[in-house]
Amino acid sequence: MILELLVATVMVALTVIVHGWGLALLGRITQAEENARSLDWVSTRGVGFTVALALGLFVLHGLEIWLYAVLYHLLGAIEDFRTAVYFSTTTYSAIGYGDRAMAPEWRLLGGIEGINGVLLLGWSTAFFVTIMSTMRLKRRPSRPSGPRQGDAG
Repeated sequence: MILELLVATVMVALTVIVHGWGLALLGRITQAEENARSLDWVSTRGVGFTVALALGLFVLHGLEIWLYAVLYHLLGAIEDFRTAVYFSTTTYSAIGYGDRAMAPEWRLLGGIEGINGVLLLGWSTAFFVTIMSTMRLKRRPSRPSGPRQGDAG
């Protein structure tokens, strides 16, 4: 169990570092977008920006999932690589695959991946919401205020 916890600790540290660097890179790319704060959400550019940001986060999580899958396969915890990727994806997202595919001596590692994935997904959600909240919807010119027809003046 000690070896399993040590491996899990290393993987959590590695994925947190990868995630932190990935979000820093996405943040720099976002800052490089000159007018990100004034993009119209429904414009082609605004939608493209939002989709690119979401895809960047998806790629980042995919990399972390694959790191776990490669580890499972290298450890012999899951013999079939396709199953290792599937197991890692469902575990990381906290959906759960079941632990039948995992060698009994490594099952705790799978559980820790689930906790790690939930935290990293939450971190990405906070990042995404923060970036999107800085984008302001361009306002259409408002009508001049004044008495409306039928209002007593």
